[in-house]
Amino acid sequence: MAAHYLSVEQVEMTFETKGATTNVLKEISLGVERGEYISIIGHSGCGKSTLLNIIAGLTESTSGAVILDGKEVNAPGPDRSVVFQNHSLLPWLTVYENVSLAVNKTFARSKSKTERHEWILKNLEMVGMSHALNKRPAEISGGMKQRVGIARALSMEPKVLLLDEPFGALDALTRAHLQEEVMRIQDELGNTVIMITHDVDEAVLLSDRIVMLTNGPSARIGEVLNIDLPRPRNRIALADDAKYNHYRQEVLRFLYEKQRKVESLAEHREKAAPISSAKKAHA
Repeated sequence: MAAHYLSVEQVEMTFETKGATTNVLKEISLGVERGEYISIIGHSGCGKSTLLNIIAGLTESTSGAVILDGKEVNAPGPDRSVVFQNHSLLPWLTVYENVSLAVNKTFARSKSKTERHEWILKNLEMVGMSHALNKRPAEISGGMKQRVGIARALSMEPKVLLLDEPFGALDALTRAHLQEEVMRIQDELGNTVIMITHDVDEAVLLSDRIVMLTNGPSARIGEVLNIDLPRPRNRIALADDAKYNHYRQEVLRFLYEKQRKVESLAEHREKAAPISSAKKAHA
């Protein structure tokens, strides 16, 4: 069987604080194919961002591995760009300079100065920010800042674009506009995207698959839902689409009903495992 483009293999994460040990993620395994848009959803505190940080190489898992395009992830790298909820732009730099920082670091040896300049302009044009090249973050809106953050992430030509609730701090209208932009860009570039979200409608609208985590501690993948909706997608047309609403109800049902059953079953198995092992040892 062919290897996945991105493979999360039996990842676990345990934190120790003041002598107390907390298991955040339990036996997380996930295969992602090239060009897929994956959303990871779950209640607050279930470890979504921790999982994203492990994939990004920002956090080292307690056990397990992340393999991207045949290579193990063990540190941050330009093949994985992250867009956070907070835009993380440097306030003293202009829009152009914030993107150029990433481009110059990534392509200092492979692109000429002119090529890097053109590449910066192309990426800012892609997110509709060509008009604000010389503005600083304080001079543009929250939605515009996120556009610049997305341009900066895409400018590194990452193998995987990682989005950590990128629209969470925005008003509903700006959020909707940026969702449309992300869909358009992903359709144009065919890039692989993993997004953390707590918004059910956003997950169904944008994703090829939705990975649903159980509540923490010891969060697991409780269910993976395939979203079989044609692209490009139109949010207004989908509002009355029976399949769209079915998927939406499935995610809600998991988050508020089914995930309790998954947790209960996992706890039962863990309690039964030592008993089974003891019987074998006695035999």
